[in-house]
Amino acid sequence: MNSNSNKIQNPETPVMKSSQMSDRDFLNDMLTTEKYLTASFNYAINEASNQTIYQDLMRISEDVHQCQRDLYNTMFANGWYSLTTADTATLQQSYQQFEGYKQQLPLH
Repeated sequence: MNSNSNKIQNPETPVMKSSQMSDRDFLNDMLTTEKYLTASFNYAINEASNQTIYQDLMRISEDVHQCQRDLYNTMFANGWYSLTTADTATLQQSYQQFEGYKQQLPLH
């Protein structure tokens, strides 16, 4: 199957090719940074032993996650971020794998 037929992508907004960073380059850099920050905040939240710090980290994390989502939406809208659809066999395999995990959990 042609890999392009599996892509979900908007028409790409053209950017000038040059040695300087384009809007796409800046957005991609910011998105990568926000993804790193969201992961880091998740670790910090899980490790917070003080309730006040935990709540502060949660509020900041929500803002960081929203910023990451906004950057993703902007890149996707401009055709600078694409997704690949999963075929039915892959989805079924994942489903069966997690059903197996579910069967291993103790019943409460």
